[in-house]
Amino acid sequence: MIMPIRRKIRSLLGLPCSVALLLSLWARAALAQAPGVPDAASGVVANAALPRDLSPWGMFLSADPLVKAVLIGLAFASVVTWTVWLAKTIELMLATRRERGALRSLASVQRLAEAVEHLAVTKSPVRDFLVAADTEVHLSAGGTDREGIKERIASRLERIEAASGRRIMRGTGVLATIGATAPFVGLFGTVWGIMNSFIGIAREHTSNLAVVAPGIAEALLATAFGLAAAIPAVVIYNMFARSIAGYRALLGDASAEVLRLVSRDLDRQAAGTRPSRPQAASAAE
Repeated sequence: MIMPIRRKIRSLLGLPCSVALLLSLWARAALAQAPGVPDAASGVVANAALPRDLSPWGMFLSADPLVKAVLIGLAFASVVTWTVWLAKTIELMLATRRERGALRSLASVQRLAEAVEHLAVTKSPVRDFLVAADTEVHLSAGGTDREGIKERIASRLERIEAASGRRIMRGTGVLATIGATAPFVGLFGTVWGIMNSFIGIAREHTSNLAVVAPGIAEALLATAFGLAAAIPAVVIYNMFARSIAGYRALLGDASAEVLRLVSRDLDRQAAGTRPSRPQAASAAE
């Protein structure tokens, strides 16, 4: 009697366990066959397969706020680069054309006063050269040391030439700054974005490339923006450096031409005040 009772108890106790096991297996199979309802084993893959906009604009919108700030700053730096390129190109073109015209005018005159009259209305450093030379000649009127006058005029012209060179270089320093710092700013955004991607890996407990790839792509977008801002800035800065060197060479030619005009005027004044040989001979007689 005791053994049949024990068997019945065991059968009654085991029946709910077997029913629960069968119910759980049936539920898992039903979830696996149901569309759009992933089980625990395929949850990571299903999450990785979710649609995500990986265009540059979509990556920008889904990026970390700090990475967004870096991208906006680099885009602003790129706009500044192209603005400086346009403005400085027009300025250099007009200035070079003006200096070449003034240099041709200097080559066509014989006296300093004529050059001042011809270039009185032009807006050019050459006019400043002529005004400074004419002022120094009038201030040194009555002096006999021609070399001293030339040295003082050369000193004035040198300072005017240096000021004109600094004036034409305004705005190019920002290009050098952007070209030197933009790659590192972009690299900072990349490092920050990749760090966030690794934090996401630790949070999701998975290293599936489909999960971390969008975050890494967003981070690398900052590097791409940094290079896009830096490369044109460096190229444009080097182009302006060559153009400004040519412009300063024109200023040097104009300064030398003004000094030659002053030297001719001083020689004519000296020849006009020196007594001629026949007069000197008759006075000796």
